[in-house]
Formats: sequence, structure tokens, C-alpha cells
Amino acid sequence: MSAANGVTSQEQDGAAVRLLPLSKDPYQAPTDRDMLPSERRLFVGTHRTCIFGYGRQSDGPAMSVVYYIPAENGDLLVATMSDRAKSKAVARNGKVSLCVLDETWPFAYLQVYCDAVIDDDDETLVDVMMAVAERMSGEALSQDLRPMVRAMGEEEGRVLVRCRPYSTFVTPPRHLHRNDQEERLTHWVSASMPWDALDAPDQG
Repeated sequence: MSAANGVTSQEQDGAAVRLLPLSKDPYQAPTDRDMLPSERRLFVGTHRTCIFGYGRQSDGPAMSVVYYIPAENGDLLVATMSDRAKSKAVARNGKVSLCVLDETWPFAYLQVYCDAVIDDDDETLVDVMMAVAERMSGEALSQDLRPMVRAMGEEEGRVLVRCRPYSTFVTPPRHLHRNDQEERLTHWVSASMPWDALDAPDQG
């Protein structure tokens, strides 16, 4: 199955997991209210870049911008090099934060708190690398290129970081068309929500 239509891979327990295709219509956060739990998951599932944050041994959190691939089961997958600090940090302490970035104005961002592991599923790693190439170029890679992508991953020492979200925190977008419109800006307090929270009947 091509990356454009979703890619079926195998988790370590043998259950098939489908990578979500590149979204042509990323979810746009509302500007007049907080996002519902289901909208937070939709935001994450339809965007493509995030700031990958993790704790350092001696300094403040390290952060780097990466492409991530959402899976149908909610996992967020990142391909990185084994010699890079991200993979070493995950092996040391599996708590990471992914700050998912909007790419339109006014942009919002949504932080996802995750338990992360290094996954030895080589086939899913190749799937993720091909899906990242699609998100970078906007075009799906031909399956004929799969052996080349696999070889590149082996040469670079790529590993798969599997991030399992358990909580989210969102910051809403803000419009500012003039410097004197402060009274027209919306402000409210957001809060962390469990990843699998249900929408309340009175929300929306």
C-alpha cells in the first residue's frame, strides 16, 4: 500500500498498525474556544511537524524540529539516527514532549506528553522514512524506492522512536490585525487533558 493511501506495518506484538496518510486539509484550531479532546487528536493526526523535547542530564530541555508520522492507533512515530541525542535520551528516560506545530496563520500549537520507546520494527521504520519523505515533498514515494530507503536507513543507523501520547495541552491561535484591538482578542485558560478523553456533551 502506498504512503499516500496509508501504510500497513506490524507492531512488536504482531498486530497490524496503519500509518495515517498525509493530510491535505490539516485541522485548524478554533479561535473562539478551547479545542475538544477529539479535536486535539484530530489536530495531531493531520499535522506533520513538531518540536521534539526531552530532558538533558545537566541542562534544560533539549528541543529539535522533526517530522512525525501518526498511526491509526494513536502512536506518533519518529525516525532518527541512533547516534543522536534523541534516541539516547529515550533509552535513558522515556518521557518526551512533542509540540505539534500549525503551519497557517494564526498558528496554534499543541503539546503532547508521551511515553517513548526505541522500537526494533525495521519494516515500520522504512514505512516511516518513506512517509516522512512524502511530507517533506508533498508527493508519495514509489514502492520501487523502498530498497533504497532501507539501505539509507541502515547506512545512517536510523532507529524508530515510538511515542505513545497520554496527555495534551493546547495553546489557541490569536488574531491581531491592529495594535488597538486588545479588547477583541480572545483569552481563556487551557488545561492538560488525557489523550483518550471524551468530549463532554456541553462542549463545542
